[in-house]
Amino acid sequence: MRLTTKGRFAVTAMMDLALRGQDGPVALAGVSERQKISLSYLEQLFGKLRRDKLVDSVRGPGGGYCIARPLDRVTVADIIRAVDEPLDATQCGGRENCLDDQRCMTHDLWSSLNTRMYDYLASVTLASLVARQREKEAKSGLQTVLEDRRSIPRSRSRNVRDKVAAVI
Repeated sequence: MRLTTKGRFAVTAMMDLALRGQDGPVALAGVSERQKISLSYLEQLFGKLRRDKLVDSVRGPGGGYCIARPLDRVTVADIIRAVDEPLDATQCGGRENCLDDQRCMTHDLWSSLNTRMYDYLASVTLASLVARQREKEAKSGLQTVLEDRRSIPRSRSRNVRDKVAAVI
């Protein structure tokens, strides 16, 4: 069982789009640069995401891609399924011919794992991933402000400390 780069990259790109798409379409070139994913690979993935109606494309200057549904209605399972990523822990692909055209002893175990993986990924929405990411970024930004505050010479530190306290 494994999740290939196709599924991982699709989820990463959709998160990038969700984080930046509130101001309008997002260019795939920007996603490519930020996430270090080949532009041609992203174009292939977004073609599949568009066919599955997870994203809309906007042509022309200022064009790019937008998420086609509310973020709380797009799940990780939707994204992975759209790019044809199989999540299957069985050796047989569910055909029950694992061992010499017979069902293997552990088929039910792997089949149950498939169900649980799918259920979990179907429960994780882009909205929840974006909220977690924004929370991490906010904490990181606060940490940077606090670190910057420590590096200010004492003569200026009182004014800056007051400003930082007001922000916090």
